[in-house]
Amino acid sequence: MSEHSERVSDVVIATVEVAADTATSGSFTPEVARALTAVVGKVAERVIGDAELSGFVAGWQEAVATLDDDTSADAQVYQVPAWDVRGPAGRNGPRPRVR
Repeated sequence: MSEHSERVSDVVIATVEVAADTATSGSFTPEVARALTAVVGKVAERVIGDAELSGFVAGWQEAVATLDDDTSADAQVYQVPAWDVRGPAGRNGPRPRVR
């Protein structure tokens, strides 16, 4: 499990515990439910942002490391021919019939 998943899991577990405690004491209300839901939502937003940022940074670092690596000098670039969803004739071909 990743660090980011663990953070969300910890918050969800704590939220469920608070919900259970308030239900046991008889003070669980719609307002409590909305507040707990908002807490989980806010933490999830932050965790997703952190995960995206760390993924970007890791990818960037990998790209920079690849540029510094001499083995990439032997790489070859292949151009893939264009493909048209209308078939091999492309734009100049007959239009498909619609029934």
